[in-house]
Amino acid sequence: MSLVLRNLGHHPEGRRRPPIDMELKPGRLNVLLGATGSGKTSLMRLMAGLERPVSGSVWMDGVDVTRVPVRKRNVAMVYQQFINYPSLSAFDNIASPLKLQGFPRDVIRSRVHALAERLGLTELLDRLPAELSGGQQQRVALARALAKDARLILLDEPLVNLDYKLRETMRDELTHIFTDSDAVVVYATTEPTEALLLGGHVAVMADGKVLQYGPTGDVFRRPASLEVALAFSDPRINVIPCRPDPHSIHLHEGLELPNPMPDSAVHQIGLMPHALRIAPRPGDLCLNCSVSLAEISGSETYLHLDSPVGTLVCLVPGVFNIGIGDHQTIGFSAADCLYFSKAGDRLEPAAGQGALAAEGLH
Repeated sequence: MSLVLRNLGHHPEGRRRPPIDMELKPGRLNVLLGATGSGKTSLMRLMAGLERPVSGSVWMDGVDVTRVPVRKRNVAMVYQQFINYPSLSAFDNIASPLKLQGFPRDVIRSRVHALAERLGLTELLDRLPAELSGGQQQRVALARALAKDARLILLDEPLVNLDYKLRETMRDELTHIFTDSDAVVVYATTEPTEALLLGGHVAVMADGKVLQYGPTGDVFRRPASLEVALAFSDPRINVIPCRPDPHSIHLHEGLELPNPMPDSAVHQIGLMPHALRIAPRPGDLCLNCSVSLAEISGSETYLHLDSPVGTLVCLVPGVFNIGIGDHQTIGFSAADCLYFSKAGDRLEPAAGQGALAAEGLH
């Protein structure tokens, strides 16, 4: 199975957007990452055939299906707001697409029970949707989509209504279910961390545009633009204005780093929050900062800092008792920096002269 979008044009709410070209293949998750309103759901509707593009075409397995109605495509969708048949038990909800396809009873029972076991629904199969929690109902809707054995599966923030622990378990399970699958699976999320955990390929979206598409780790480490870096970081990437000369990049009086691209106009430096350290290493550039806010999140601490180069956010592994107004010396290395032009395009240093360090990706 393959899904190819060729010069696909759509104008959400009458606003013209650049056409989209993407090729999605099975055996991996294809993640649409973007804020609410970035166009993820609209793009999924175009893929499914629920909406028609104003230009371009949609191809499935080498066949142009642009004008094929959704009911004639083998597509399954799961939305953030789950949908189940209220008068059917969980078993019958999951089994409904199999019954429509005319599968024998023993095959239906076997497949439903296998899915129920994978999704933690075995003890709930006799219950009606009204007797299930929201998270349980969402898992029933997901199981029904998987039971359909569709060639294209569209998951629009399917885990957002689940509690944290269950989301973690379900995310891992989905990754295993779709590895080496023959179906093309598209998963929409607003959360950069979830995109990283899901892996596969990611399409970063904003304002109806696909800003960059590729292997998730590659897009995270080498964003094509500052806009992509901002969308693919949580907390957001730190952006520091700078002034270059042929030899150095000046961040602040007395603070500079070697210029790995003397012929390029570097106007902004990007530093991921995890690239800043409260225990500077030998050779680090250092900033004397004042803590304006310290947030503990699980096993990590987010420090909001007032610094000579502006407000920064530092992500520190571990739990620290740091007070507001405390002084901290923050370190980072040139290898941690992303370099951007005035227009926000990422500038690529020569190999080994400033690429974002891979450590700390997760």
